Amino acid sequence: VQLQASGGGLVQAGGSLRLSCVASGNILSIRNMDWFRQAPGKRRELVASISSGGTTNYPDSVKGRFTISRDNAKNTVYLQMNSLKPEDTAVYYCHAYIVALGSRGTDVSDYWGQGTLVTVSS
Repeated sequence: VQLQASGGGLVQAGGSLRLSCVASGNILSIRNMDWFRQAPGKRRELVASISSGGTTNYPDSVKGRFTISRDNAKNTVYLQMNSLKPEDTAVYYCHAYIVALGSRGTDVSDYWGQGTLVTVSS
């Protein structure tokens, strides 16, 4: 199983970006899907999560600006980021709990994408 994130880039403050993350492999189902970010010198923090049923959760720092969504048919999670601020600059990572078919049968593990850099200029 792999997670492949994309969509990062350079944007001016007030602009928007949309991140995508596709899960691939012998996937039976995907439980929670999340986006984290890590800025230089800081700890990795959760910025959005979505359950298999579509329930979402955001920290106050991004609430009202970021929207997480998922397409279960495509095993994909998205993060729409609006009204971006310089403090949103970070490497963004997708994360998911995935039920997959392994060599020993069904396996439930969490997986991380490779990270995509978002830079917001002032």
